[in-house]
Amino acid sequence: MKLLLISNSTNAGEAYLGWPQSFISDFMHKHQVTKVLFVPYAGVNLSSDGLKASYDAYEARVKAVFSKLGFELESIHQKDNPVEAVKNAECIAVGGGNTFHLVAQMQKTGIMDAIRKRALEGMPYMGWSAGSNVACPSLKTTNDMPIFEPESFNCLNLIPFQINPHYLDANPEGHGGETRQQRIEEFLAINPEVTVVGLREASLLEYDGNKLLLKGSRDMRLFKAGKEPEEIKQGTDVSFLLK
Repeated sequence: MKLLLISNSTNAGEAYLGWPQSFISDFMHKHQVTKVLFVPYAGVNLSSDGLKASYDAYEARVKAVFSKLGFELESIHQKDNPVEAVKNAECIAVGGGNTFHLVAQMQKTGIMDAIRKRALEGMPYMGWSAGSNVACPSLKTTNDMPIFEPESFNCLNLIPFQINPHYLDANPEGHGGETRQQRIEEFLAINPEVTVVGLREASLLEYDGNKLLLKGSRDMRLFKAGKEPEEIKQGTDVSFLLK
């Protein structure tokens, strides 16, 4: 498989999709991709004029970045037959936003199974935030509010571990709720067989063939039931997570 799983689209004070642009461009060139099929279903608040307008706005925002990089992009919400569009796609990009709504729409349109099949066949897949979360077995380690009920929590299952995007080491000052680590430990108490990766902002995982690499500018946190969290240095080969 060929996967680019990005924690976040934008760092504070930067342009949209600013920090990962070089990684996206390298990924596309490496796999000789010229055109991307974009999945905007996580974008539910980009317009006050309804979901169609939100998807339109999301497509325009991402298209501007990809065009600047020299790649074509079209959104799947413009297609009469989404499954057929996936079958013919060179590459899939799944944007961030609300993971629950994204998963529900991927299941409803039938593209969850279609994308999984194509990705397993070697079609390049990239996602950021929610788009990385759906590459996991389930959405259970998302940070999002369940604003919409999907058919199930099951996702693409392209990797055998869970990602927690936007991983934070501490709560904001004055906040008395659980830390992100505590939330992940709750998940592991119920799902002890699953490994969770805390993917900090400005970091990503790239899977090419049989090798999984941590890239970006920040270290990663690895969580396993009954063990202390482990810090993984940026640039590390983390292919052991695939076993």
